[in-house]
Amino acid sequence: MIDHLKGRLIEKNPTHVVIECAGVGYFVNISLNTYSKIGDTENIQLFTHLQIKEDSHTLFGFYEKSEREIFRLLLSVSGIGSSTARTMLSSLTPIQVRDAIAGSDVATIQGIKGIGAKTAQRVILDLKDKILKIYDVGEVSLPSNNTNKDEALSALEVLGFVRKQAERVVDKVLAQDATLSVEDIIKRTLKNL
Repeated sequence: MIDHLKGRLIEKNPTHVVIECAGVGYFVNISLNTYSKIGDTENIQLFTHLQIKEDSHTLFGFYEKSEREIFRLLLSVSGIGSSTARTMLSSLTPIQVRDAIAGSDVATIQGIKGIGAKTAQRVILDLKDKILKIYDVGEVSLPSNNTNKDEALSALEVLGFVRKQAERVVDKVLAQDATLSVEDIIKRTLKNL
């Protein structure tokens, strides 16, 4: 198995990159999370996962080992293929995926394009114990009634921002400081949108 590729970045797209290693160009599928972390460096290293099927050999690349671990865990779930796992890691960061599974947050997982309620529940059921064991995290308690977050999101929608994009940024802001007032949440979110 190919563990990682280290070489010159030839081509960079949101869904794939081409890395030249010793004169050979490797076509590597990536998530948006990895795409955003690659930057404009000429020489890069990606941790890889090689998927072998009867009709294809597909290489997936990840900027961090932790993202590759989450990807492989997702592939172990019945009904989750490589494209769905990559979509999940493009919609959420590996930490957000891990915390959603550990916290049994069906709504977050179901919010990903192509994931229904049954699939989201299956992901949590199959992976929760593994996530808690591997990452040594306790049960993640997600605030069920975060009125400050809801008020901030409503205000951002009124300002014309798409709720899903705004919610990602608000979640990042609240991850840094969960005690922020509605006004501070909005201010910090606007700086990052």
